[in-house]
Order: sequence, then C-alpha cells, then structure tokens
Amino acid sequence: MLYSETIDYLFSRLPMYSRIGPAALKNDLSNIIKICNFLENPQQKFKSIHVAGTNGKGSVSHLLASILQSSGYKTGLHTSPHLYDFRERIKINGIEISENFVIDFTEKIKPIIEEINPSFFEISVAMAFEYFAQQQVDVAIIEVGLGGRLDSTNIITPKLSIITNIGWDHMNLLGDTLEKIATEKAGIIKPGIPVVIGEILPETISVFESIAKQKNAPLSIASKKRVAKNLVWETQKLDVEIEEKNNPIAKNYQLDLVGIYQSKNLCTVLEACEILKQQNFNISDEAIRFGLANTKKQTGLHGRWEIIQESPQIVLDVAHNEDGIFQLLRQIETSSFNELHLVIGFVKDKEIEKVLSLLPKNAHYYFTQSSISRALSATELRQNAFLLNLIGNEYPNVSAALQAAKTKASKKDLILVCGSVFLVGEVKISPLHSFAQ
Repeated sequence: MLYSETIDYLFSRLPMYSRIGPAALKNDLSNIIKICNFLENPQQKFKSIHVAGTNGKGSVSHLLASILQSSGYKTGLHTSPHLYDFRERIKINGIEISENFVIDFTEKIKPIIEEINPSFFEISVAMAFEYFAQQQVDVAIIEVGLGGRLDSTNIITPKLSIITNIGWDHMNLLGDTLEKIATEKAGIIKPGIPVVIGEILPETISVFESIAKQKNAPLSIASKKRVAKNLVWETQKLDVEIEEKNNPIAKNYQLDLVGIYQSKNLCTVLEACEILKQQNFNISDEAIRFGLANTKKQTGLHGRWEIIQESPQIVLDVAHNEDGIFQLLRQIETSSFNELHLVIGFVKDKEIEKVLSLLPKNAHYYFTQSSISRALSATELRQNAFLLNLIGNEYPNVSAALQAAKTKASKKDLILVCGSVFLVGEVKISPLHSFAQ
C-alpha cells in the first residue's frame, strides 16, 4: 500500500477515539499486551519517561525531549493526537517516523488487527514502541493518551514518571471527582520508580502520597521545589525567573513556547531533569537552556499560543477544557490588542457550559466545528453560548469562521482559535509561516 492508503486503512478500520469517542477505548491492557507480545515486547528494549496529566503533558513531553536531545541523547517522542499528519505522533530527535516504516509496520501487524480488532491508539502506541526499539533510541518520552492506569502506554517500566496536574476533563471516563481523576492518572506510578508531580491540589495530594508510598516510589512535588516569577513574554519568546527552595539566587530561562502557562510546565521539567541527573543522565545547564529556547525548532510542537500571523495577530491554542481555557484567559489579559475575536469549537463530550462561563462577554464570537463526527455542532454551541450572553454567528468549518474573523478584525485586534485540538488542526497554515520561528 501507499502511505495515504495505509493511513486510510488505519483511520477507517480501527476504532478511533477522535472519531467515535469512548466507544473506541478498551477497559483493560490486554490488547496492547497481545500486540507487544506479537512484536517481542519492543517497549522493554529502550529507556523511557512516562508523562501524564490533565493539561501540559504535551508541552512537558516536548520540552523534556528537546533538553535530552540537546544533551546528546537520541531521543524518541510519542505524543497524541496529531494536528496535521499522523507521523507527528512518533519522532526521533524531532524527525517524524518515515512513511515506509508506517507502511511496513501496518502490513506486519495486519494479522493481529484482524484477530483482536484493536483501537487506533493501541496500534499507534505499538508502532512507536517498535520504531524506538528498532532505531535504538537512548531514551523515549512517552505521553499518555488519556488517563493513565488503563492507557495503552502503561505497559512500560520507565526511568521516571511525570504527572503534570489534575483538572476537570474526561469525567465520564476518569471519574466525577478530582480524587478519582488523580487516582486514574496516578496509575502510571510504578514500584520503585521516581515520580514528579507538577502541581497539587488539596484534593489530590493525599492520593499521590498514598499511591507513591504503597509502591515505594520516590515522590517529588515540582511546585514545592520551584516557583516562577517575573515573567516577560514577547512574540516569539518567554523569559522566566525561577526561584528554587533554599537557594537565594534565582535563575533565568528563555522558552520559545511563549504561553505564560508554560512557566508551570518549566518547573515540572526542571525537577524532572534533577531526578534524571541523579540517575546518571548527563544533562548540563547549557543543554537545559538550549533545549528550552529551541523546543519548537527541535521537536516541532504546534498549537500552544502559536502566533501564525501579525496585523491582525492570529493565535492557535489547543486549550479545550476548563483549566486550559482559564490559563489561556490569563494570557489574553496580559496581551495588547484592541478587540478580541474568538474562533471556537468543541467536541460533544466536554462540559462546555463551565468553559463558556469563563469566556469574556465583550469578545466577537465565531462558532464553528471540526470535521470529525464527535464535533459539537456550531448551531448547538452558539445556542449554549447565547444563554451566557456570548454573541456571534455560526460557521460550517474553521476556515470560514477564521476568514470571517479576519474580515472583521482591525490590524491591532487579536484573533484566537481554540476549544479543540481537532479544530486547530484544520486551520490551513500559510506557507509563508515558519514553524521554526
């Protein structure tokens, strides 16, 4: 098969969460175990770092991958979902998996696909494991897809586990309290393996402490070790001053991920680096600084306060839940513009009322939807928003909505596209825009 035919086969043949929602998920790890047994357990053939959390796990994964790459390690990176091309999910030193490997792996795995009918995510995770093993990476950053305990990635035994934070998302799958959600995500904590928690809440700290103690896993709380102060952000960089506990000398870092919420992810990543250095990873301060300043360039991360045009400024951000939108609003409050234009769309299984209640009443709204079947219709979104005095028109797709916003906006306005990873992924990027900026 050609690459395009292979991708069509994977997308159409396998149950896919982005297309059909919870029905695509399995309630245990039996499928991924069978697949990896078929492949002779490639996940056991390389060192790994496991990253979970409600928000920030993608950014933390990319930041840490960039640092390790800058330290001279051949670094695998598995993330999901993709924005533009399936191959974004699986990279080594920022280079996407080859089309030929995707084709060959799919052909190889077809017998077991026909036998057990695995999910799309299970196959993509196994593909990443096999690729990293064959390419003999020094270390791979493995981002959890959803939750942790029953996520397909949770058959690895990592050198370090990371849980960025706990917030309200996927409550229909993970639980209706923060304690239940934390318990699911804490399922990645392994016996004797250090775990870094980025941020804690009164409802979650006891969960992490209890599970880490049960598993004799050394526990570090990043937010108790470091605090970010004096943030200064410009179009293409974020300067952050970090104060460490019991150290009067602050350190300054520059990131090319400019969202101010990245300051929290930075504290998590710095603590992770400290733990890795204790495990004899050779990570210098220079490599940390270079990796942080060149994450987008080295790993190709998109969709995190990503500025794709000036005059008017157009920003893409994959924030899609209550906590993510709250952090996004903090960024908006520190931005300079005349009027705000929000191009927004959600998927059906989000509690959008809570998110909509956070949004500013004085913005111009362009309600739309992505092309996936899980997308909430623009009509229903507009009707829900109207009840909260958020006024705007509806558009059949993000291209039409964005064009309407560009037509209405003045040069000093801000246009923000957010609400769904899939919506951001359907924005057609101008070839003049450089992601390496």
